[in-house]
Amino acid sequence: MIVGTAGHIDHGKTALLKALTGQQGDRRREERERGITIDLGYAYADLGDGSLTGFIDVPGHERFVHNMVAGASGIDCMLLVVAADDGVMPQTREHLAIVELLGIRRALVALTKIDRVEPARVEEVRQQITELLQPGPLAGSAIFPVSSIEGRGIDALRQALLDQAARIDARSDSGYFRLAIDRAFSVTGAGVVATGTAFAGRVQVGDELMLSPLGRRVRVRGLHAQNREANEAHAGQRVALNLAGERLAVEQISRGDWLLAPALQGATRRIDIEFTLLASEARALKHWTPVHLHLGAQDITGRIALLEGELIAPGGHVHAQLQLNAPLHAIHGDRVVLRDQSAQRTLGGGRVLDPFAPPRNRHRQARLAQLRALAGETLEEILPQLLPSAVNGVDPTHLERQFNRPRQTWQLPDDAVEITTRQGARLFDRAYWEYLGQSLIPALQRFHEEQPDELGPDRDRLRRYALPQLERPVFIALLEQALAEGTVQASGPWLHLPDHRVRLSDEEEALKARLWPLLEAGQFNPPWVRDMAKELGIGEDQIRHLLRKLARLGALQQVVKDLFYTETATRQLADLLLDIEREAGVIRATTFRDRIGLGRKRSIQLLEHFDRLGLTRRFGNERKIRPDSALATATEIR
Repeated sequence: MIVGTAGHIDHGKTALLKALTGQQGDRRREERERGITIDLGYAYADLGDGSLTGFIDVPGHERFVHNMVAGASGIDCMLLVVAADDGVMPQTREHLAIVELLGIRRALVALTKIDRVEPARVEEVRQQITELLQPGPLAGSAIFPVSSIEGRGIDALRQALLDQAARIDARSDSGYFRLAIDRAFSVTGAGVVATGTAFAGRVQVGDELMLSPLGRRVRVRGLHAQNREANEAHAGQRVALNLAGERLAVEQISRGDWLLAPALQGATRRIDIEFTLLASEARALKHWTPVHLHLGAQDITGRIALLEGELIAPGGHVHAQLQLNAPLHAIHGDRVVLRDQSAQRTLGGGRVLDPFAPPRNRHRQARLAQLRALAGETLEEILPQLLPSAVNGVDPTHLERQFNRPRQTWQLPDDAVEITTRQGARLFDRAYWEYLGQSLIPALQRFHEEQPDELGPDRDRLRRYALPQLERPVFIALLEQALAEGTVQASGPWLHLPDHRVRLSDEEEALKARLWPLLEAGQFNPPWVRDMAKELGIGEDQIRHLLRKLARLGALQQVVKDLFYTETATRQLADLLLDIEREAGVIRATTFRDRIGLGRKRSIQLLEHFDRLGLTRRFGNERKIRPDSALATATEIR
């Protein structure tokens, strides 16, 4: 168990820990000289059950609340300290508010310095504390009057801490390891040491970790868990790690950094949260207010963007996006505390919903629906609500990182389906995925009705026409499924319904019969539209319309505007490219020009056309046949 103190300055937190543990704890020289706690102090003691309990002593001065938050993050039980002579003070209230915002739900209260006051005063302050706790989640926490000088009440408080330790559930270590660094120092003969609270997972000597947000790899040379040398440490323990890394120096590690399993690496500057403004605030909080964000031991400045209105009233709840001035590590469920721009007042806090919030469309109803789904506690609870609102599905790799849940520990809902795209797997709600597939049929039908002279759209045009909200990889996966099922067919690049055909009218058939001999006679140098129009005495627009229609039917290839090649001539040119590569190893424009007997410009136009068809790939002034193309596999060009 890890216990953290909280309370106003000079209420006896440090003295109480010494009375409980018999240890002074880690103290700086300036702290001993000034008689106040400035930074975090640490102590470990066996309270009587044979195991070590870790204690974190936090500063009570208002100027060092940022240090207090760093120490309070990750504790199991709060020990709220209130002096009998002063009673409840400003930092008592602020520290309590921070603890509640951090989601800490176990607390004991030490009513200190009872040796300085009369019994009536002790009862008066006890009533103040009861009233302070009553509105919040820590109402009913036990209060122990104690004197650290005389030792009165210390044994009872120690026993209460033991009882709390017995009731605290062990933190799950099924996730990847993550530790919030609150100290880093150098030890002679050992090197760099970083300490902090393990939030999740397990770590062993020899493991490789990432120092976040730098993204630097380090190796664990040795470790201590709960102040004892060990080969392994796990979530819920205070851990000291002896680190090794290339040119690693203690100056490169700061409070607020994280040590993470490599799978969790990935810092962000934008997170979506559910936010609560403290009821004690005097005025509403405005959209885009500058704030200090505290998460773990991190303290980062940024702004809060309200997603549901321009104001939030005291005590109100809202979804919000934090846009930060420095990179941050977070996962779903992490607790955050927000303080004002001058870091003098706690505004409120909440819970991380999405550590990788989108930069656009954050106010849209679809996005707000996703955030409402993410309000659940576990991945199994959230997925059935999240998938139906995920327009482009959910990346399971992203979920692993977002929830710190390795894929092998998941239990997918029965109505989930995993789809493979060219950019990896996506999870979809089965009914939604089937709806998307069915949407292609009426969309193609409408296209055929609107464009009867076209065989069909290509892939990108159909996506824009039918399902523009889908990302291209998702749409291609959907289309490939429809092609495999036969509900959609492809003729070259054109997509159409199985029974759709583009047919030439009698007038177009007659004109084709006059044009075709001219195109075949030209072979590698067919006539331009203007030349055929002049020879046949027909308008250019009429000829151009027919040739483009024949190209959509796959009978012609349009190389450039108003220049069309027959399929026979195109295949002959493709065979020529294969011959050139077999002989020379590469295709050069000059070689191709000499083989076809045409000028340099026409040769380059043809080569660029083959590039667009995906048959060749250019490397500087040379080309090669694409290994996965129809040419390489000896199938039809298209």
